[in-house]
Amino acid sequence: MRPEFTDPPKLAAGDRIAVLSPAFAAPALFPELHEQSLLRLRRDFQLEPVEFPSTRRHSSARERAEDLMAAYADPSIRAVLATIGGDDQITVLRHLDPKPFLADPKPFFGFSDNTNVLNWLWSHGVAAYHGMSTMMHIARGAGVQPIAAESLRAALFTGGDVEIRAVERFSDEEIPWTDPASLTRSATPYDSPGRVWHQADRVVSAPTWGGCLEILHWTLAAGRWVRPVEDYAGCVLLLETSEEMPPADEVFRMLRNFGERGLLEQFPAILVGTAKGTVFNNPKPMAERVRYREEQRAAVLRALADYHPGAMVVFGVDFGHTDPQWVLPYGGRITVDGPARRITAHY
Repeated sequence: MRPEFTDPPKLAAGDRIAVLSPAFAAPALFPELHEQSLLRLRRDFQLEPVEFPSTRRHSSARERAEDLMAAYADPSIRAVLATIGGDDQITVLRHLDPKPFLADPKPFFGFSDNTNVLNWLWSHGVAAYHGMSTMMHIARGAGVQPIAAESLRAALFTGGDVEIRAVERFSDEEIPWTDPASLTRSATPYDSPGRVWHQADRVVSAPTWGGCLEILHWTLAAGRWVRPVEDYAGCVLLLETSEEMPPADEVFRMLRNFGERGLLEQFPAILVGTAKGTVFNNPKPMAERVRYREEQRAAVLRALADYHPGAMVVFGVDFGHTDPQWVLPYGGRITVDGPARRITAHY
């Protein structure tokens, strides 16, 4: 059976939070950006960030696991924020002991490669939050985006219900962190492609699961903390793709593998993040980005036509690798109201 999720308790001003690098230690290479994130956590969120040995040092999988466990074992630490993602966090999981996480289930925030830790916590019944990277979102050159701050505050402090509203303008571009301008400026946004609702004929209110599609695929391939497919039944599936921009055929094949496991059919509602269509070291013209997102949508619908034709799907939800980004409950509940064309996160 699906685990009964423990909602992490809320924080108060002045609380200590761990800022960790359980994947890539970006603070080791970009210390000024990291320091800017720490300053804003203190000034704008009234939190006291606490670093651990691996936060700004490239460390082994075991060392990163030890820092995660130490943060959860320390009663003075009330939340854990990841600095950024990476590509090898899956190697950390086998070193984790569930005991400190279950004894004090404080909120964890991350996305991308941090899907590994999110899924590991989910499999042990600890709810968390998909989204937020201190290096990308707190230290963002032009300041923290309003919807990121709003949803982070709801997750950390206030709780309650927040409508996950569509944004008018967004960006999938970035200023490279090697450029000093990244400390004060952010990429210019452009018109959002908007949401596309598919079979929006019902209301689904349920816990979430999912994350970065490529990481989920690695998780399934490695057989790491994958529960029986029935444990996911009735959940809202979160799906988004990374800056590696997997082609549509690959997206279809990954979802086909989900379908062959009997996993895809478990989710009555699916939220698909606005796909990132360019990256600073591989820039794409605007028309190519539009085509990429349209081809990805077609690939998702093609897989669902084979394995779950009755699913309700919302494309173009602002979470994942584009900017701005909503922080969403992971294991916590989201309501997808198809007839009203409304998504509400319950923090």
